[in-house]
Amino acid sequence: MHGPVWVGWLLVLLGAAAGTYCLVRSRGGPVAQRGEARGEGLMALGMAAMAWPVAAPSWSPWLFTAVFGAAGLWALAHRHLHHAVGALAMAYMALAMVVPASQQAGHTGQMGQMAQMGQAGGTGPMAHAVPGGVPLLTGLLLVYFTGYVLAAGVRLVPAAGAGDGAARGAVPVAGAGVLPACRVAMGIGMLAMLLAL
Repeated sequence: MHGPVWVGWLLVLLGAAAGTYCLVRSRGGPVAQRGEARGEGLMALGMAAMAWPVAAPSWSPWLFTAVFGAAGLWALAHRHLHHAVGALAMAYMALAMVVPASQQAGHTGQMGQMAQMGQAGGTGPMAHAVPGGVPLLTGLLLVYFTGYVLAAGVRLVPAAGAGDGAARGAVPVAGAGVLPACRVAMGIGMLAMLLAL
């Protein structure tokens, strides 16, 4: 990831907290929610591992690509489309960490030469690595996760008459809003990772 180190640590904290909560939550409740919570938890822990701001071994992007690619295919096979998009987006980001920007579509000519200069460890304003990824695909993923975060965030807001339910004797379920809030937080984390790509 490109960007400040503190952003990476915040993403690690967010992913680890959401993943831990989801995995703990997966130990109880209805069977359908347990499977969904496990999937969310594993994706959140994977997001935390990818955002780790400490230098990783050179083989780690390939491992992330393989693991998230397999998770995306598993989610597709089980018709969990959001999990599939999230896992394949993580595989895409891991692959973008490996492929030099000069070899990607859209990075040709003088820009490609400047990217090579920056990756060669030069000094001055071009010393940083050029962000990777295919701009169109990154843009589509940004649109998807922005829409997901907005839609899921709106569902978190209680309806106008929902406050009357407690007065009528309805008992709120403990932690019922935390899992959707974790999904919103993880969606925001995906947006941050895509923007830093």
